[in-house]
Order: sequence, then structure tokens, then C-alpha cells
Amino acid sequence: DTSLTEVNSFSPSMPISPSSMINQYKFEDEPELRDLFITVDDPESHITAIETFITYRVVTKTSRGEFDSSEYEVRRRYQDFLWLKSKLEEAHPTLIIPPLPEKFIMKGMVERFSDEFIETRRKALHKFLNRIADHPTLTFNEDFKIFLTAQAWELSSHKKQGPSLLSRMGQTVRAVASSVRGVKNRPEMFTEMNDYMETFSQKINVLDKIAHRIYKEEREYFNEMKEYGPIHTLWSASEEDIADSLKGVASCIDKCCKATEKQMAGLSENLLPILHEYVLYSEILMGVLKRRDQIQGELDSKVDALANKKTEKDLFSEEIGKLEDKVECANNALKADWDRWKQNMQCDMRSTFTNVAENNLRYYEE
Repeated sequence: DTSLTEVNSFSPSMPISPSSMINQYKFEDEPELRDLFITVDDPESHITAIETFITYRVVTKTSRGEFDSSEYEVRRRYQDFLWLKSKLEEAHPTLIIPPLPEKFIMKGMVERFSDEFIETRRKALHKFLNRIADHPTLTFNEDFKIFLTAQAWELSSHKKQGPSLLSRMGQTVRAVASSVRGVKNRPEMFTEMNDYMETFSQKINVLDKIAHRIYKEEREYFNEMKEYGPIHTLWSASEEDIADSLKGVASCIDKCCKATEKQMAGLSENLLPILHEYVLYSEILMGVLKRRDQIQGELDSKVDALANKKTEKDLFSEEIGKLEDKVECANNALKADWDRWKQNMQCDMRSTFTNVAENNLRYYEE
């Protein structure tokens, strides 16, 4: 983006660091005054006769009038976050709900319940809640408020008030039926979104795989270097003539080891989680587009039935009117969220790759 270089060409006093450039870019719709601050921290293990699980402390500070207090502190487990996500999807089927980290992490990366796994998950849960808090619609969802404020027993009694199994099955059957029928009158905009997401999904999945491969190769290189350095130190003890040179090589390898360890930490903290988050986002967006199509499909089938005069016209006209409103609401919600998501995604990607580039420069200099 040429505008990035132009920012600095007129003001030599400004730092040239790419990350400092990124800090100059603000979203137009970024809220000036935030009124909801959430922190997820203090993971705690719980061992019962049936299971072992982790809970996290969720601290909320707010100045909103609809909250009874300005500060709340509750403990939540991963299942509670899953419940919140499903309630948000149920209430806002065509909004883009942020992803949660998966229940099980890939084998070979980190062990479940290890400090690294728990910390990675804590960061992801913290980001999940703050993305909801920053969302213009989701932030005012009643279930979100209950999640942040209710004590454990209150939350579990509220969870039991969910839809019955039969009504959930009914929704699934309807969803499958309408998706099989397909959509005849899908607006061009949503076909373009669908094409964009298919391409995005392929590219982000490839990037995710490449990033994991780079990390794995770095780790193998690091493990070999760790063994390689001490060998030179031992060797120097039996070679008086070149002892100093061998110690120098050992010291150099040790410095390279430390730089590589820092490089790996940068990849695992700044690159891998962001790429994987957008792999999950691509799945979520494909789901949102399908749900929009299902609402449209339901309207199409009612319009067809009315045209064929299979049923009472007055009754169907009223239903069609309601479905038209529903489709319009779904379209508008998705359009607004799409623009917001794309802007966030582009900013996240730009800052992530700039960060990786800066880390690479530092690593090779070291």
C-alpha cells in the first residue's frame, strides 16, 4: 500500500518502524469512549471424581446504566463460553460471531492442561469476549450480560431455560430442507461474498499450514543447536591450540540459540494464533452465509407455494410479508458486519505480517 510509505516521506522526524505506521491507522467507526472493559485471567484447575477442568476469572468494569454494579468478578469454564457462543448464534444468525479456540488442540503442538496450552486458551477467551464487547450489536445481548454478571448457580439455572431438544431438531430439519432446495433469488452481493470467502478460506488454510511448518522446522533447528553448542565447549578442553576459537564458536551458537528461541516465541504468540483465528472465522462466515440463504430459501418456497395457489392466499401473504422483513433484516445485519469484519481482518493481517517481518529483521541481525 503506497499510502504507508507516503505517511513517512513528509515527516523525517517520525519513526520508520512499520508497526509505528500501523498505529496511525484508526477505524472510522472505532468508538472513542468505551464503556465495557473485560479481562480474562487467573486460570484455576478443578479436579472432581468425574472430570478435571480449568476455570478462568472474568472481571468486568462498566459504566453502562443497564448493569446494577460497575464491577463484576465471576469464574467461567470453557463450556460456559461455548454456551454463550451458541446463544449469540441463535439470537443473531446472520451476524459474524467471533470464534472460540477449539476444544481439543492439534496433537504434537502442546499438551492439554500444560501451562502453555492454558495460557494460549486464556488469551483466546480474552480476545473472544472483548471482540463481543466491541461489537455494536452483540455487546447489548442479554445472554452476554448474564454471562458477565451471574454467579455460577444463577448461570446454570439460566442455561436450563434454553430451547427444548425437539424444537432444536425442528430447526435443524428445516435448515437442512431449505439448504437442499437452494436459493433462486440470492442478491449478487451475497454471491460475491460467498466467492470471496471460498478463496479466502483456501488461502488462509494454506498460510496456517505453512506457518505451522515453519514453526516446526524452527523448533527442530533450535533443538539441534542446543546440542551443538556444548559439543564445541567439550572439544575445546582437548584442543589447546584452537581452544579459544572453539569456545568462540560455542558462544556464537549459544547466541543463535537464544535468538531462535525468541523468534519461535514471536511466531507462537503473534502469527500462529492470528492465522488460526481467521481459519475459524472463514468457517463461521461460510455458516453465516448459509443461514442467510436458508432464510431466503424459506421465503422463496412460500412465494412459489402462493404462485401455485396450493394454500389460502391471505394466510400466505401475511407469512410472506413477515419473511420478507426477516430476509431484509438478515441482509442488512450481514452487510454491516461484513464491512466491519473485512476492515478488522485487513488491519489484523497487516499488523501481523509487519510484526513477523520486524521479528525476522531483528532475528537475522542478532
